[in-house]
Amino acid sequence: MKCIAIDDEPIALEIIKKFCNQMGGLEIETFSNPLTGLEAINRTLPDLVFLDIEMKGIHGLDLARKMPAGVMLIFTTAYAQFALDGFELNAIDFLHKPYSFGRFETAVKKAIHLKSLQTRAQQSDEQSLVVKADYKNIKIICSEIIYLEAINNYVKIHLNGSHPILTQCTLKSLIESLPEQQFLRVHKSFVVNRAFIVSFSRTEVVLPQGKILPVGRTYADALQQ
Repeated sequence: MKCIAIDDEPIALEIIKKFCNQMGGLEIETFSNPLTGLEAINRTLPDLVFLDIEMKGIHGLDLARKMPAGVMLIFTTAYAQFALDGFELNAIDFLHKPYSFGRFETAVKKAIHLKSLQTRAQQSDEQSLVVKADYKNIKIICSEIIYLEAINNYVKIHLNGSHPILTQCTLKSLIESLPEQQFLRVHKSFVVNRAFIVSFSRTEVVLPQGKILPVGRTYADALQQ
């Protein structure tokens, strides 16, 4: 399981790295600069983030609100008064410093269990679609689509971890093949996968790696819901 830890105290990061190594099966990358850590989260989309709350430059709760959907979160802080705020952000657990290896292990096992449930659900109910491109029929897993882009009589399908696919069809016809609750039209030329939305406003949507898409006036209200 891929993990990222963000804390402006190097000793705290060393403890997390040590505990991850003790558990095994956890790939851990650490950042003492919160903004650099956030960039890494948006770029690599880890499974789990360990996040301090009181940090220089940006408050941990504010950073958590900027994280992409689907990334699991465990807060690690010496300030217990933030526990309620943390759980309101759907954190899996709240580790109050100093914490023991046993307490750390319990929190991480919650994340491992949740990821296992999500994986089984995806395997049993993974939706896909088939498009024609380069004279071939290509099967695409819907959850791997980041966004769709209409280009004249074609649609460019931008995928997570692989090259885009260009297929000759209309955006409207392709939308009808997608899970309705998972995808949202934000512009006459763009449809986005909700799971990859990092942040949004009435005028734009931010996706991983800083990709920004415009939001059309007609679609702004639906995006806010």
